[in-house]
Amino acid sequence: MQRATEHSGVASLSDTPPEVARVQIEMLRRACPAQHFRLTRSLSRTSMWLARRALRRAMPAASEKEVLLAFIAHWYGQGLAEGVRRYLDRREEGCLTS
Repeated sequence: MQRATEHSGVASLSDTPPEVARVQIEMLRRACPAQHFRLTRSLSRTSMWLARRALRRAMPAASEKEVLLAFIAHWYGQGLAEGVRRYLDRREEGCLTS
């Protein structure tokens, strides 16, 4: 069951019991910078993996390269995706120089 909660003045939906949320927030406050970085990196990797998995499911006939390029286009823009496509095409052809 989700309920509206308020943390630091920001309302959000949560299925986490309030006492558990308080303990989690306190643990985050006590964490050292290295722990914050590891958690941030883990959340970022998980988010990217989930986004690519959703694209794979939406594009079942697409190659991994096509899924990667769709991910880049969605999150970073079509211009970058085209640049990466050209780079990958040259690399596949063995035409890369330095």
